[in-house]
Amino acid sequence: MFLGEDLLPWLVLAIGGALAVGTVLALVRPPKEHESGDLARPPLARSVVMIALGSIAAIWGIASLLA
Repeated sequence: MFLGEDLLPWLVLAIGGALAVGTVLALVRPPKEHESGDLARPPLARSVVMIALGSIAAIWGIASLLA
């Protein structure tokens, strides 16, 4: 198989981790300059949902790799 047998768990881990970490960083350090129409800070409710989904996906990927 291309790139090994564990390709899907690695992808789930990478995408879930990037989603969770990226959203946390967007909440902690919002961009200083924003163009017209852009939000100064991401909405909190949507950010919490995205952090939760990313964390669940990352944990799922880790569990799949360890199992």
